[in-house]
Amino acid sequence: MKLNISIAFLLLACTGLWAQEMSFEGYNPKSTLVVPGHEITKAKYPFVDIHSHQRNMGASRLKSLVADMDALNEAVMVNLSGGSGSGLAESVDNVAKTYPNRFVVFANVDFDGAGKPGWTEKAVAQLEADIKNGAKGLKVFKSLGLRNVDNEGKRLAVDDERLDPIWAKCGELGVPVLIHSADPKSFWDDMDADNERWLELKTHPRRKRSDTDPAPWQQIIDEQHRMFKKHPNTKFINAHMGWYANNLQQLGRFLDEIPNMYVGIAAVIAELGRQPQNARQFFIKYQDRILFGKDSWKPEEFPTYFRVLESNDEYFPYYKKYHAFWAMYGLNLPDEVLKKVYYKNALALVPGLDQSLFPKE
Repeated sequence: MKLNISIAFLLLACTGLWAQEMSFEGYNPKSTLVVPGHEITKAKYPFVDIHSHQRNMGASRLKSLVADMDALNEAVMVNLSGGSGSGLAESVDNVAKTYPNRFVVFANVDFDGAGKPGWTEKAVAQLEADIKNGAKGLKVFKSLGLRNVDNEGKRLAVDDERLDPIWAKCGELGVPVLIHSADPKSFWDDMDADNERWLELKTHPRRKRSDTDPAPWQQIIDEQHRMFKKHPNTKFINAHMGWYANNLQQLGRFLDEIPNMYVGIAAVIAELGRQPQNARQFFIKYQDRILFGKDSWKPEEFPTYFRVLESNDEYFPYYKKYHAFWAMYGLNLPDEVLKKVYYKNALALVPGLDQSLFPKE
C-alpha cells in the first residue's frame, strides 16, 4: 500500500499535477473575469499635470513632450524640478521661446546648511529672484525631513522656524508650495507578511525606513501639518495626498482643520482605485481641494489615471505590481468634479496659466 502511494505521488509530480512552489514575486495570474470596460487613452477634459519632473527643458525636448501631451489631452505640464538661479532662468527662457503657455516651472531650495549666518536671508532672496524670473511656485522635495541637515549636522525638521520666512515669502508673492514629506507609512513598518508594500521594499531596499532612520513617520507628518497651520496665508499642495490616500476619512479631517492645504493625486491612484465608492464620495466632498498629477513621466501609464477617475469600469489592472497587487475600479466622477480636478483647481492656485487652453464655461 505504501509503495502504491509513493508511485502515485511520483506520477503526479512527473505529470505536473502536484502542487508547485512559487514565489509571491512570480505569481501574477491573468484574470479570467469578463466584464464591460475599455481603456481611456485621452482625458475627457484638458488637464494640468501639477506634478511632473523634467531635468531637460531644451527646445527639442519640449517639442517631444508637447507631442505626447497632445495625445493625452494634457494642456499644461508643471515641471517641479526647475532648480534655481541661472538654470531655472534658462528653462523659463526656453519655454517662452517655444511653447510659452504649455509649461510651468517651479523653483527649488537647497535646505542643507540652514542656520549658517545669513542662510535664511539668502534663500529667501534667491527664491524671490526665481519667482521674478518666471517660476510659478516652489517645490519642496522629501529630502526636507529625511536627509537635509542644518549647520550643526542635525536633521532639519519640516517646521524648523529658520525656514518660516521661505513659506511666508511664497504667501506674500501669491505662489503655491507643492511639498512632499516622508514616504508611505508602510516603509516604516516591519517588513513582514503583514506589510502590503513588502514587494516594493524587497525590490527597492533603500526605501526602508525606521523610527531612527531618520525619525518616526508620524513625527515628520506632524511637522508638516504644524508648518501648514503656522502659515495660513500660503497655499500648500500636499503631494501624494499627504500619504493618507489609504485613509480618506483622516485626510478629510486634516483638510477640514487646514483650509490652506490642497492635495495632489500623483503616484497614489492605486489607493483610490481600490475603494471606488469611498473615494468618489471624498472627491465630491473635497472637489475644490484636489489636483491632478502623475509624478513620473510615463505617458503609457496615464490611461490608468483617466480610467479610475472617469469610468465605472470594474476590476482592471494597475500597471506596477510592486505598488499594488490588487485591481482597479472606476470612480465615475461627475463632470464638474472632473473639471475641477483636471484644471479648475490648478487655475485657481497657479498664477499665469493660460485659461484659453480650457473649456469656456
